[in-house]
Amino acid sequence: MLIDTYILDSLTFQAKASPRLRMNLDLRNTPEDQSQRMLNAIEPGTVMPIHRHRGSSETVVCLRGHFEEYFFDDAGNLVETIDMRPGGNMLNVPIGQWHSLKSLESGTVLFECKDGKYEPLGEEDVLTVAK
Repeated sequence: MLIDTYILDSLTFQAKASPRLRMNLDLRNTPEDQSQRMLNAIEPGTVMPIHRHRGSSETVVCLRGHFEEYFFDDAGNLVETIDMRPGGNMLNVPIGQWHSLKSLESGTVLFECKDGKYEPLGEEDVLTVAK
């Protein structure tokens, strides 16, 4: 499959129409693959909870648009902000690192990959911070 502007535009259109303001495209060959690869279209206003992946690091590349990735400590304090744009950085989120992100531009699409078969996040992997 060629990932071209048509695919990115289609995914962005779906994200804009989604109540969550994001949409992903699974790039695995089968649900049983031992790696996760996806495109994730994220629109401004999408809510991405602070979460972690205890079984894998996560590699993230900005293909289009602009977003910020946030790292947090165990208490939910922001410890680092990383600006992500196309042609810039490739980010590797360490295993177990609390993180979140924010879309800063409509049409933002990122590529993500993780080790292992897809497993939904458990309650213990989503950080609830008192406001």
